[in-house]
Amino acid sequence: MACNTVPRWLVFLALTLAFAMAWPFSGVAQNAFDRFIPKLDLQRVFPGAARLGEPIGKPPVAPVIANGQTAGYIFLNSDFAGSTGYSGKPIHVLVGLDLSGKITGAQLVDHHEPIVLIGIPEKRVTDVIEGYTGRDIVALARGEVEDHKVDIVSGATVTIMVIDDSILRSAIKVARRFGLGGLKPELTARAGPKRELILDDQAVQGWATLVGDGSVRALNISIDEINKAFDKSGDAIAAERPESGDPNDIFIHLNAGLVSVPAIGLSLLGKNEYANLKKKLAPEQHAILLAGRGRYSFRGSGFVRGGIFDRFQLIQGDHSVRFRDKEYKRLRRVTAVGAPEFQEVALFRLPEDAVFDPTEPWSVELLVGRATGPTDKAFLTFNLGYRTPDRFLRMATKAPAAEPAQDKGQLLAAAPRAPPVWQRLWREKTIEVIIIAVALAVLTLIFFFQDWLAQRARLTDWVRVGFLTFTLFGIGFYANAQLSVVNVMTFFNSLITDFRWEYFLLEPLIFTLWFAVAASLMFWGRGAFCGWLCPFGALQELLNRLAKLVRIPQIQVPWGLHERVWAFKYMIFLLLFGISLYSLSLAEKLAEVEPFKTAIILKFAREWPFVLFAVALLAVGLFIERFYCRYLCPLGAALAIPGKLRLFEWLKRYRQCGSPCQRCATECMVQAIHPTGEINANECLYCLHCQTVYHDAQNCPVVIQRRLRAERRDLSALTMSPPASGKAPSKATTRSSRSAASTSST
Repeated sequence: MACNTVPRWLVFLALTLAFAMAWPFSGVAQNAFDRFIPKLDLQRVFPGAARLGEPIGKPPVAPVIANGQTAGYIFLNSDFAGSTGYSGKPIHVLVGLDLSGKITGAQLVDHHEPIVLIGIPEKRVTDVIEGYTGRDIVALARGEVEDHKVDIVSGATVTIMVIDDSILRSAIKVARRFGLGGLKPELTARAGPKRELILDDQAVQGWATLVGDGSVRALNISIDEINKAFDKSGDAIAAERPESGDPNDIFIHLNAGLVSVPAIGLSLLGKNEYANLKKKLAPEQHAILLAGRGRYSFRGSGFVRGGIFDRFQLIQGDHSVRFRDKEYKRLRRVTAVGAPEFQEVALFRLPEDAVFDPTEPWSVELLVGRATGPTDKAFLTFNLGYRTPDRFLRMATKAPAAEPAQDKGQLLAAAPRAPPVWQRLWREKTIEVIIIAVALAVLTLIFFFQDWLAQRARLTDWVRVGFLTFTLFGIGFYANAQLSVVNVMTFFNSLITDFRWEYFLLEPLIFTLWFAVAASLMFWGRGAFCGWLCPFGALQELLNRLAKLVRIPQIQVPWGLHERVWAFKYMIFLLLFGISLYSLSLAEKLAEVEPFKTAIILKFAREWPFVLFAVALLAVGLFIERFYCRYLCPLGAALAIPGKLRLFEWLKRYRQCGSPCQRCATECMVQAIHPTGEINANECLYCLHCQTVYHDAQNCPVVIQRRLRAERRDLSALTMSPPASGKAPSKATTRSSRSAASTSST
């Protein structure tokens, strides 16, 4: 193994300069509003507007000017309310409000939600956002309207809930700031004495008493009531699919209690569990207990994927709290005497930074879904209201300390703390990660012992087909762990803006593969991934093998054309990378040049233009093996650049390769071998075919000549050496020797 002679310092310098050039685009000096306001489609968000005025206040809000007067305001949801989604980054939406407090329009300007980038069409999300037009925020803030219907996109529940909550909460705050529709500003400190919890009352009560005095509040929905609710929702398909069974049967019976109140906590949890809870609660931190029975689960199972419980949230005033898995504990039962049996009992601690006042009313908002198609659902919300009983409250003994003065109406939503969701995801994906790790270990052994394997051509072929099949169906169709150039652009964008490992750890399989790819670049270049671990690449190669079996003619691209056209993928990557420095969102859309999302993630269940593009590439690949990998793949180009820094050259060559022998060059499936004999590591997919030829005594001319010379030497030695008995060779022996010599010469 000879050390690579490529000037690595030159490549390193080029990468450093590229990074330095990218730095000015980081935009660290701009706030979010200034960064996204150039993307605003003014007529879409505020029809009839003439222009925007100068932003005012902190966070900034831009007045909308129409007919020479202020007609309303435009603001960014993430400036006023927590909008962090599954990706760990905020979902940014520009929202318009008129002077009466109604939403005039909303525009999604930036997000990094993985389910939208690789699975759900973004139009489905933007359609939901546009549905907020006309929503009366003042009526919502005053409680004058019924619970609104949430247009959840199936498969993106958490994302839509975050968008819904952030738009409405931020709009209420802006309406309060400017007194829209007569809405009064929320005061940061109320005049006069406040109430506080009575903490020394620790009397344990039975279930009947707790329910009777309001320590436990309930939401009861029967089969008949849920069916009537969907009938009134206006969704005809949902109404046509009612819940079956006795109309009086329980759909859900949900109970809630504030267990951070000592008497309530001791009664519902028991002495030991309450003591454990108190150890975990920080000062001023609170906890609630939810207990339910019936055919509908308030907990659901969706939270397992992302650590977020998506079927309910706690709401108090303009603030909301979503619970994640680290704040949750499953209990076996409610310990209060006389308590019924519940199918689900759960204890939730509110995040320490949650805005919550236990002396004020709050509610649990329950989201109920009903299937309307194979992948679609209709959703309704129901509220379980709660107020701490007066017997656990008293007037505060002293007035609260004055808070620092703020700008009029400046109301910032508490930013939700980002718990380490990635840890739960890794636990949930343990088996898949282990399988991927084993596969990577097997691939490493294949590469390290490639000489032994390559001497067994048939075994090498079976091993390759088997591994590609696992890559396509296991890594691709089952695990959806298809790497993308979007990952590369997101990584570099994070480096120059706000890099956090947590963002990348949220996808255990993707992270594992990228870690392996990064390590393999030092040893084998891009071939380890492109040739063995890319599901779309595996799909191309397996289809081409089938094409050869049915004798579809293969096209050998002329070398002069081939070596020029392979530069296209580098141009595509550099274009995408450059655009990502200006607008990552635009670059992510243009990255649809990759058919991975259509063919692997969505399995061709997509709009016809995307399917047609992917099928066309695969069709061309039936005639030109690995056509997309050769000429168009920006991810392959992105990996080839750092692949120049590899430390070793593992593929063996003879000095006769290329001059005069062209056997490997003509048989290379991607034409990565130059006519002069050297292997272009930037294009090589490390399929090992050239190595099987290298050792093949029936295929490689160099080895054939060596075999023939060895056979002639053996024959000469056989004919010249006297027999052991001292007698002359027999006629039969002579005839056999002549026959061998004739065969050898042939």
